[in-house]
Amino acid sequence: MISRIDLRGDALPEGPALRDLLPRADFDVSAALEKVRPICEAVHHRGDAALIDYAEKFDGVRLESVRVPAGAIADALEQLDPAVRAALEESIRRTRLVHRAQRRTTHTTQVVPGGSVTEKWVPVDRVGLYAPGGRSVYPSSVIMNAVPAQEAGVPSMALASPAQKEFGGLPHPTILAACALLGIDEVYAAGGATAVAMFAHGTESCPAADMVTGPGNIWVAAAKRYFTGRIGIDAEAGPTEIAVLADDTADPAHIAADLISQAEHDPLAAAVLVTDSVALADAVEKELAPQVAATKHIEDRIVPALSGRQSAIVLVDGIDEGLRVVDAYAAEHLEIQTEDAAAVADRVRNAGAIFVGPWAPVSLGDYAAGSNHVLPTGGCACHSSGLSVQSFLRGIHIVDYTKDALADVAAHVVTLAEAEDLPAHGAAVKARFVGDEQVSRGWKVPEGK
Repeated sequence: MISRIDLRGDALPEGPALRDLLPRADFDVSAALEKVRPICEAVHHRGDAALIDYAEKFDGVRLESVRVPAGAIADALEQLDPAVRAALEESIRRTRLVHRAQRRTTHTTQVVPGGSVTEKWVPVDRVGLYAPGGRSVYPSSVIMNAVPAQEAGVPSMALASPAQKEFGGLPHPTILAACALLGIDEVYAAGGATAVAMFAHGTESCPAADMVTGPGNIWVAAAKRYFTGRIGIDAEAGPTEIAVLADDTADPAHIAADLISQAEHDPLAAAVLVTDSVALADAVEKELAPQVAATKHIEDRIVPALSGRQSAIVLVDGIDEGLRVVDAYAAEHLEIQTEDAAAVADRVRNAGAIFVGPWAPVSLGDYAAGSNHVLPTGGCACHSSGLSVQSFLRGIHIVDYTKDALADVAAHVVTLAEAEDLPAHGAAVKARFVGDEQVSRGWKVPEGK
């Protein structure tokens, strides 16, 4: 059901050569880009009419209006299973607790007497949040996107999720109920690339946003790439990934369950075990078959995911080599199930989120750890972070200098401007000290200055 890659014996290669040996899903955003281009342009030119036509084409339902009535959002919360409501409320509480601690504060640095630089943090004005609704419905993603935006102080936010034929063209009621719990009253029945285009260009019913965040399929990722530069994005999210670094102290039943838990997302989902224990690898393989047989989504998601080229058991000589492999892989989710797991986790450099020990499965992070589950995929964790309050903030430098403070550094500014052959830059400083001999004598900095 799952292949093996044996990296034992020979010295591991460096950098890209090691990454090339590791499993990864085929996810060609460039090819999808050309297919979403006409969709994005149609939304640009035809607005709500295009959104309604595409909902009929892709979701099988003809909408009267793209915007969800406020009453439908309230009704969804009223009809929500109390147990689901309690779980969502606890997830919101924990996620808010963690993200509230991420808030940035204004800081002023006194560079010289009379000269300071202040960095203030300003939230984006409007954000479009996306919650998928294809193979699965993700009210948890509503929480993971909305809470950091709210804690950042974003003044305007709207959410889009695909129209559901089963629910009369409304997004899934659990999505709507999550919006109600979070106080989001601006919701649209729009999915995939059409939702991203709606937020990027704006339509008759939906004002344009400055930023779009949220996971989605390849069409969402392609639309985000198409609009990069026009709007801010969180990431071009690819299929979900789990990597587990484990030794012979790990429980094979736990590992098999965790691999399956991510495989059930999508047939392109990646499940990777990195271990120095052949016995553990054998035991995990033995555990997979009965656990897969006992769950749902077997033939359409789990089996294709586990048997695909993106999933494997990777054998290494030791935990040191395993760390090199998981750093090269840069997983969205990385579990450490080894002896002294916390110390091993502390040595990891590349991961979207790290789950330490046997009692911190990825499923916990998906819902109720307090961490964010919108994380970099496809190896992007080597340079990118998951969604956070910081994702919705812009740092702005405020430069405040007196005349004396500028005079003190004027000669250096002029010198550097002339070194870069940008004399007008220097002239902009000189113009402020016309007739001031004391300052102008320093245009050529004396030796030793």
